[in-house]
Amino acid sequence: MSNMSEIFGSNVFGDSVMQQRLPKETYKALQRTIKDGRSLDPNVATVVANAMKDWAIEKGATHYTHWFQPLSGLSAEKHDSFITPISDGKVIMEFSGKELIQGEPDASSFPSGGLRATFEARGYTAWDPTSYAFIKDGVLCIPTAFCSYGGEALDKKTPLLRSMQAINKQALRVLKLFGNTDAKSVKTTVGPEQEYFLIDEDVYNKRKDLIYTGRTLFGAKPPKGQELEDHYFGIIKPRVQAFMNDLNEELWKLGILAKTEHNEVAPAQHELAPVFTTTNIAADHNQLTMEIMQKVAKKHHMVCLLHEKPFAGVNGSGKHNNWSVSTDTGVNLLNPGDTPYENAQFLLFLCAVIKAVDEYQDMLRVSVASAGNDHRLGANEAPPAVVSMFLGTELTEVLEAIEKDIPYGSKEKELLKIGVHTLPRFPKDSTDRNRTSPFAFTGNKFEFRMLGSSSSVSCTNVVLNTAVAEELKQFADTLEKADDFEEALHELIKKTITDHKRIIFNGNGYDDAWIAEAEKRGLLNLRTTPDCLPYSVSDKNIKLFTDHKVYSETEMRARYEILSESYCKTLNIEALTMIDMAKKDYLPAVSKYSHELSDTIIAKAACGDIDSTYEKELLAKISKLNTAAYKKVQKLEEATLKAKEIDDTTELSMFYKDSVFAAMSKLRITVDELETMVPAASWPYPSYGDMLFSVK
Repeated sequence: MSNMSEIFGSNVFGDSVMQQRLPKETYKALQRTIKDGRSLDPNVATVVANAMKDWAIEKGATHYTHWFQPLSGLSAEKHDSFITPISDGKVIMEFSGKELIQGEPDASSFPSGGLRATFEARGYTAWDPTSYAFIKDGVLCIPTAFCSYGGEALDKKTPLLRSMQAINKQALRVLKLFGNTDAKSVKTTVGPEQEYFLIDEDVYNKRKDLIYTGRTLFGAKPPKGQELEDHYFGIIKPRVQAFMNDLNEELWKLGILAKTEHNEVAPAQHELAPVFTTTNIAADHNQLTMEIMQKVAKKHHMVCLLHEKPFAGVNGSGKHNNWSVSTDTGVNLLNPGDTPYENAQFLLFLCAVIKAVDEYQDMLRVSVASAGNDHRLGANEAPPAVVSMFLGTELTEVLEAIEKDIPYGSKEKELLKIGVHTLPRFPKDSTDRNRTSPFAFTGNKFEFRMLGSSSSVSCTNVVLNTAVAEELKQFADTLEKADDFEEALHELIKKTITDHKRIIFNGNGYDDAWIAEAEKRGLLNLRTTPDCLPYSVSDKNIKLFTDHKVYSETEMRARYEILSESYCKTLNIEALTMIDMAKKDYLPAVSKYSHELSDTIIAKAACGDIDSTYEKELLAKISKLNTAAYKKVQKLEEATLKAKEIDDTTELSMFYKDSVFAAMSKLRITVDELETMVPAASWPYPSYGDMLFSVK
């Protein structure tokens, strides 16, 4: 591996490069745009574009692209070369400020949820100067937002940037109340931990279901799985380590702060965790991380699986969204301070998060909804579908003391009066981590653990930023009118704790008793995507996002349509793949093996009195199961055909959940049972054991 300090950020048009290549005034103007959110002068953009082009060409780039994140959940790019024709059939290399600031890609084939008609092909990309440009595969990539001709957001970044503006505005109002006038901006930061599987490319290429859907639709449990827990933090295999080394180098070149790597719980499962960075940059970096993981794996003749549940009965893959709030002066607002006012400020921001998670638990669940994640939520490696918060014993006791006006701790005998008495220093790791909690406080940040491994972190952070912005707005509205700030602050925090403590749960989220208790508390248990999606267009949630100008109502309804359609299309593809595999491979393979058994029975009978009990009993069992499988294939075919008759999106998604997926599950049970009876040589696909232990 090359020298890390030399390669880090070498393919990024970052701050140090800009300082070297831009005139001082241009650099300062661009920094004002990046740090303070000011609009960018077109003349400044022209200078930046020219410097960016020269740097990229020196790095071997021949093309540029506006790199964006459409509502498909993937990243998108259209490459244009720098060449411009001149006289005598020659060309020059040009890149204008206008081309930097705005692009015009064809938007006709991206998901829009009705935001534009199919014939309205024009879309616009707009440069996000807060996320540095970079070179990937010889192309200058400019991170951008993507909107329609009418200005509606057609991507995941635009709402994220809007939500960051919303929380910045309201957080500054609150800080001003505490006498903090130094902070000029407040930004949320994120560190998304990324889980994934690595399997051998040859094995992958023999599985239709992995190729078409990203997960195995059939597969019997192997003799050994994750029972011994020997893979977790175990010695990394040389082939995997070589992949990780190359992955790190590629990520570091792009300025991505890849920090931690290790084996996860399941065989063939691994994790990469970065250092925290500003939310929109973290979202860009995570999209790049997933893309580069898959490219680097191919170079090592492996395939990186990012599906939330590629193997049934084996731990799935999530993405832990570590979220915090900080000022431009370097103060983490979720870190208790050493002074009374710092403590009070921390408690107010903490209460804003508590209130936000309680009031908008439905939207947090929507933000992680997908057909893939439905397989994972509630399983042993992931939180339940019920949203709750873990604060730990010590902080929970602090809140209880404030709520009930009782002394806190053995040393502090006086009542905790916010802004008067100092909250005892709250150490970062004063309590164990609760791996079963969807939303856990871990010292100076919250870890939201419900995201699926393939999902964009943008959706979740849009919800978090906007919901917390709303609560901070309400707090500021109340406190700005107060005659006695400290008294009003104390009562506000006390009331918030009382009204929203139902969302706090420090116990075992996997316990069935908790699910029953959550229901008594009035918490939602939205088990599947069709169960939770209608909440995204409720009056309460539309008001939240429109009030803060993060989404328009039209944009929210469009996203509801897109998510519903995606769920239905995903299950339809899976159902058709199951039918194809069963009819063309599984049923014929079992039939052929049955014929071999019949021939053996006949041969034994012809040789005299030779016992063929084994063959006869096995033949009877697999013939019965194969017939049952055939009938279940027919049922699944009928369900997929009936789905075509349903026009209403909501009704269709519920039909796929209740009828199509149910038929898929029944077919799988029968085929998986057949796999345990048919010899490996006669079985048409690699087994779970073949896949999970394919990388030596």
